[in-house]
Amino acid sequence: MTVATEPLSGELGLAEQLARNARAFPEKTAIIHPTDGREPDGRISYGEMTYRHLQCEVELLADALGGIGIGSGTRTVLMAAPGPELFALLFALFRLGAVPVVVDPGMGVRRMLHCYRAVRAEAFVGPPVAHAVRAVGRRAFADVRIRVTLGRRWGWGGQSLTALRTSARTGPAERPAVRGDDLMMIGFTTGSTGPAKGVEFTHRMMTAMARAVRAAHARDRSEVSLVTLPLYGALDLLFGSTLVLAPLAPSRVGQADPAALLDAMTRFRTSTLFASPALLRRLAEHLSAHPTPLPELRCVVSGGAPVPPELVATLRRVLDGRAAIHVTYGATEALPITSIESAEILAETAAGASLGAGSCVGRPVPGTELRILPVSDGPLRGPDASLPVPTGAVGEIVVAGESVSRRYHAAPAADAAHKVVEQGDGAAERIWHRTGDLGYLDPAGRLWFCGRKSQRVRTRAGDLHTVRCEGVLNAHPLVRRTALVGVGAPGAQRPVVCVETEPGVRDVQWTALVAELRALAAARPETAGLTVFLRHPGFPVDIRHNAKIGRERLARWAAGRLGPSRARALRAVPLAGWAYLAAGLLHPVDQPVLVALWWLDAVLSVLGHAVQLPKALSRGRAAGRSPGAAAVLTMLYGATWWRLLPAAGAEEAR
Repeated sequence: MTVATEPLSGELGLAEQLARNARAFPEKTAIIHPTDGREPDGRISYGEMTYRHLQCEVELLADALGGIGIGSGTRTVLMAAPGPELFALLFALFRLGAVPVVVDPGMGVRRMLHCYRAVRAEAFVGPPVAHAVRAVGRRAFADVRIRVTLGRRWGWGGQSLTALRTSARTGPAERPAVRGDDLMMIGFTTGSTGPAKGVEFTHRMMTAMARAVRAAHARDRSEVSLVTLPLYGALDLLFGSTLVLAPLAPSRVGQADPAALLDAMTRFRTSTLFASPALLRRLAEHLSAHPTPLPELRCVVSGGAPVPPELVATLRRVLDGRAAIHVTYGATEALPITSIESAEILAETAAGASLGAGSCVGRPVPGTELRILPVSDGPLRGPDASLPVPTGAVGEIVVAGESVSRRYHAAPAADAAHKVVEQGDGAAERIWHRTGDLGYLDPAGRLWFCGRKSQRVRTRAGDLHTVRCEGVLNAHPLVRRTALVGVGAPGAQRPVVCVETEPGVRDVQWTALVAELRALAAARPETAGLTVFLRHPGFPVDIRHNAKIGRERLARWAAGRLGPSRARALRAVPLAGWAYLAAGLLHPVDQPVLVALWWLDAVLSVLGHAVQLPKALSRGRAAGRSPGAAAVLTMLYGATWWRLLPAAGAEEAR
């Protein structure tokens, strides 16, 4: 395959680069997408859109949105399901110089509203359900003056996109030129280990990301790419390739149907795929049970969470030998940072995980500089960026380059905490981004990821790094995954390992498994102090990748499991309430104050506990309790019972 040499210019806006592609190959298919229909044989039906059609939609929507006041710099909340309309709206906003505001719905409504309040959006484009949320959370959208509904508009004012289409001008419109350094988008981090922050993306930054991906993975406009994240679809449109939108729900990536994914891959002969480790695991398991030739697939890329070497090995067995399998590492503020291919992983680095070395994520991609600085929880000054730790020493990963965001939106405190400004000798200043991740460089220049800085377990004997410790324990064949958390105050934390076992491990096996895990831990210096193991039925994970473990939630769960005396004391409160109710029924009182207290107690004990049943039943199922038992315990103890149970399955953590 010959790699395309068409330049991606950092001086141009993204919409102009899409327009160039539309002029160069107008009849080429740009987007293949699932429709609501079905084929006669029951398979998912797909529609197609050419680059000419997409560009016409972009121009039409730019005219329509520009006509109601959306223009250069307008901060615009954009909520749309993955599909041609999403990409047309996105590039229409780029064409106008407007700034889409993107928030991950997986972080939950309350945190989403906090993000929107912080950004002070001026326009809102979304489906009816999104507008209903906007109408309820008015304070978060106090600055919104333009409202566009994708679908039927109800009583919240504004206009529908359908009506705007019919009234849009058809002739050329005068618009200000959009340049590379103009603000392109505000995308919020998912906030798994702190408040979500609005990352400012410029058109130049996004173009640099596209160049890095193309160089690292030999991307070319002849590709047909299966897209599981919309951001990667936007990159495909810059490359001039064809994107196939995967038949999955973005909020339930880990539950995607692998048979449907394979059907799309074989039907459209996809050559590239990006997917989270959780999604690739489902795909690999399906291919192991139902071998399916995928001769056109030449490149698989995974990231978003550590990719276990055994998953890479499984993919290597089930995919064509010519297919490259890349593991990448990055952040919302800098994507991608590093990459490594399966041949190097399996031949040189895979064994390191079980020895406590961490997870090798490769070398920096072209255009990205990387350093390891001493671990510090406070701000860093510019000179600190020029004092990296020695090779092999663990520190904080910092990165610089054109694909790295220079600032957060309207958040000087976040900039002070996460950005380091280094002044060069007579050269322009360089912005280093502190990733908040820990790692080290080996003598070959490869980066080894060791875990989040904020999630390191800080014991009296020193710091323990999550990914290094977990790699040792994950090597046990009965362990699906582990999570190291700390219980107690930093500096004196008690290390606890939460364990998710493989299916079918019975309670009697768990006792023996704990002894074997202790022996594994004792054999390595990185894990020698780990003696407490708690079995968990299903870790909470992020909704975007369905792979990042919610360690903060697990730490609270572990603290509850290790503190039964406090739990018993708390449960005395609802029991006292029931005792007071019973006493009032057996020995009625006539004092007004005592009567009022009795009725208040009745409301709290009966209605207050009853409204908790949906969440309690879900937690109870995860813990192996029958619905009847869970209901009785909830009515008796309320939240003091079910909040100590593990979360049910995959829940939002970011």
